[in-house]
Amino acid sequence: MRAPAKKKARRIAPPCISARLSAHIALQADADGSIVACFDDYSVGLGTFSPGVVDRMHQLRAGLALASFTAGRAVDKEIGLLVHRLAQRGLLEFGLGRADRDQVVIEPQVPDYWPQTPKLGNQDVIALSRFAYLRRRGNEMVLESPRAGALFRICDPKIATALALLSTPQKVAAFWRQPGFPGIELLALLVDCQILFRVDANGDGLRASEGDDDLVLWDFHDLLFHTRSTEGRQANPLGGLYPYAGLIPPPPAVRPRWPGKKIDLRKVSATSSEAPSPFTRLLHERHSTRDFDDTRPITLAELARFLDSAARIQAKWKDKADLGNGGPDVSYAARPYPSGGGAYELELYLAVGNCEGLARGFYHYDADQHALVPIGVKTPELEAQLAAAEFAMGAPAAPQILITIAARFGRVSWKYSSVAYSLILKDAGVLLQTLYMMATDMGLGGCAIGTNNIDLFAKMTGLEFHVEGPVGQFALGRGSKPGSADEPPPAQGSLD
Repeated sequence: MRAPAKKKARRIAPPCISARLSAHIALQADADGSIVACFDDYSVGLGTFSPGVVDRMHQLRAGLALASFTAGRAVDKEIGLLVHRLAQRGLLEFGLGRADRDQVVIEPQVPDYWPQTPKLGNQDVIALSRFAYLRRRGNEMVLESPRAGALFRICDPKIATALALLSTPQKVAAFWRQPGFPGIELLALLVDCQILFRVDANGDGLRASEGDDDLVLWDFHDLLFHTRSTEGRQANPLGGLYPYAGLIPPPPAVRPRWPGKKIDLRKVSATSSEAPSPFTRLLHERHSTRDFDDTRPITLAELARFLDSAARIQAKWKDKADLGNGGPDVSYAARPYPSGGGAYELELYLAVGNCEGLARGFYHYDADQHALVPIGVKTPELEAQLAAAEFAMGAPAAPQILITIAARFGRVSWKYSSVAYSLILKDAGVLLQTLYMMATDMGLGGCAIGTNNIDLFAKMTGLEFHVEGPVGQFALGRGSKPGSADEPPPAQGSLD
């Protein structure tokens, strides 16, 4: 008697990745087929497309599978072009799931993010990055990392439970058998975003196994603060947006007095008949300049004097690290401003827009040789950096020179634990005040800027954002109104 035929197991289709418009984005098409993306009070042109694309573009509200763009039809390729242009501008999100149910929603944090699924083998060992974290955002759970180009909105709580097992390195084959296995597609997406990483078979899966030597020097909280407190690697609203204006009143400019009998220092201060010192006058004359006179640009000779006085290396020496008898030699190089632990980790990069005697371009200031070294950058990148400074200051034009203060992070974190990034920001503040004082002393205008784009800087220099990156900016030039008082700071990103 023949045995009954075994029923074939029903093959479950793998989840697919789809692209869809971010919730705040709308697409509009003109009669000539040109399509624009609209959000808030802005619009971005995306090009001219065929009627078939115009008819289908509204499907991006619900989502279109990425696999559909690879079909041979011309209209599918056109849709793919439209979707890529939206992705380049950070106007899309991506869903991973089946039918109408998402496992996760991927929210890009850098403008050119595109989901990739590198191949994972059964024998690969994977682990959660030490920079990955899961948090509540409103009524949602999101998984993210300061290294990742996207964050993952978790739609199925079982996924979070399963991923927690990867705090210990796991073979893919063994992890596959765990309850709630999230699927190889999601694991590949997380590996691509460096939220998961492959562990070397000979490694221990810990700090030194993830990334390069420069990444070893970063603590979790430092890298998170670096990426989430500036532009370039996050998609959160940024700048002077008054997010709590409707919730609580603004704190007062002057702190309420502590109780107790005060000691009036005005009675023992220098009398008004005594002339203030030159430094006191300099402090009182310091002000932010946002409007520069491009008919009388700063000169190369003035820039040389400015950098010589404020940032040039004054002395170099070596000393033993204070680790006892076996400490290595550490090199030091003093500059005109103080620095935590004598690290002097800050470097100056100059985006030159208008300087008499110096070509427009991007330069590094060699503080040892007192020289400017040109760095070849694309014109749109240089223009973008200058335009961003103009916007941040609320200025009528770009600054004549934009100084980016970049930090060689490892110079500080090699010695200091837990406080490394905090020390770097303190050093940046000290240097900004030094630049202000020097500009004031020379009759030039300057303005500290509170925002900078770490991803744009990485593209201009070719440096990984965790190796050397911007921690401050300073606009420099000849003010259109020398000696004028500060104007109220604009709403975006300049400091005073």
